[in-house]
Amino acid sequence: MDTYIAFVTAHPLVSAMLQFAILGTLGDFIARWIIEKKISMPSGLKTLLLKMLEWAFLAILIKYAFSGFNGFIDKLVADGMLPELSGPWRAFAVSTSMNLQFGPFLVLMHRLLDNLVAGQKNWANIDKGFMSLLWFWIPAHTVTFSLAKPYQIGLAALWSVALGVILGFYNRQKTNP
Repeated sequence: MDTYIAFVTAHPLVSAMLQFAILGTLGDFIARWIIEKKISMPSGLKTLLLKMLEWAFLAILIKYAFSGFNGFIDKLVADGMLPELSGPWRAFAVSTSMNLQFGPFLVLMHRLLDNLVAGQKNWANIDKGFMSLLWFWIPAHTVTFSLAKPYQIGLAALWSVALGVILGFYNRQKTNP
């Protein structure tokens, strides 16, 4: 664990990119495997690499948002616009502000990049992506922001796998009653 902490501390953007490239892509694949009820390579090598690049790019945005929204809450507290917060209340404030302000942009950017990688225009069910900010990402990131900083991006990337599993089962039920 010391090696992990040293790496993510010394290379915050590179480590975020690597973690999301691997785990975000894995989450996409697991969702597909659950929907199709079989484990297979859901795309060719080119698409795999493009998906990993997509997730690496999103990781940069996420890493900056994590830092920025921590500062945002600090500034609101300093200006007397929020009470002094600690523990889970501070984590909830950071998570809520990030997911309600940055989250919609990220949902749209993720879908846009998915469409570019797939060579299609699929905006179906984008509303469900926005709703996931409320039912999944705010609670998940409340837990995430309760952890020490070196663990936050890693857990956020793991949440992408968890959401892939959830959405895979949801979409399998919808397509195969």
